[in-house]
Amino acid sequence: MDQITVEARPRDDRGKNAARRLRRQGQVPGVLYGGDGKSVTLAVNTKQLAAILRSESGHNTIFKVKLPTGDEPAMLKDWQVDPLLGSLLHVDLLRVAMDVRIHVMVPVHTFGEPQGVKLQGGIFEMVTREVEVECLPSDIPGEIRVDVSELMIGKQLRVGDLPIDAAKIKLLSDPQRVVAHVVALRAEEEKPAEAAAAEAAAPAEPEVIKKGKKEAEEGEEVAAAPAAEEKEKAKK
Repeated sequence: MDQITVEARPRDDRGKNAARRLRRQGQVPGVLYGGDGKSVTLAVNTKQLAAILRSESGHNTIFKVKLPTGDEPAMLKDWQVDPLLGSLLHVDLLRVAMDVRIHVMVPVHTFGEPQGVKLQGGIFEMVTREVEVECLPSDIPGEIRVDVSELMIGKQLRVGDLPIDAAKIKLLSDPQRVVAHVVALRAEEEKPAEAAAAEAAAPAEPEVIKKGKKEAEEGEEVAAAPAAEEKEKAKK
């Protein structure tokens, strides 16, 4: 595992003004807690933390917090982000012992086109996007990838079906919990398409009737013209 280091220093100043000063200096207020140590308020390097959150393992990344008293292994437990700027506002760092198993949430990603979609016209639905596991910090997976290409309509992928290294990782989420499935297209979703097809196939009867009526009216006008001329001659 690559060793990632995040620079930090203890801080005594509190309050919003102090936090703003830290952010202008490229640092973010934080706290380190857990394990056998005491809670310590910190000023942490913002750029290094942002790089961790963007990495493949994300918040499950184990890194060393570089302090004047020595390095401490930790991971991101929680963080706050400015909703407008997207910048970090505060972070909680959790101490970890590399020889003690911990509980973490791991994302589940699927790949492949389900047969139930490709051949049966079903809809693929992702129900569970992350699961809880127990493992050593060094064994935390960045993600759990699972092939869903054989999934048919009515079939379900469950937590217990996920491919993991059981010798290193223990699944804590309910093994019967549904991760993904393929469902048939709902009847109400099919009706608009069926109605459109029926309308397209129906003959344009109203237009023919209207056209015939118009031609009949024109014929009556033509027939009435000679009769009017004969009547006029008789008067003379």
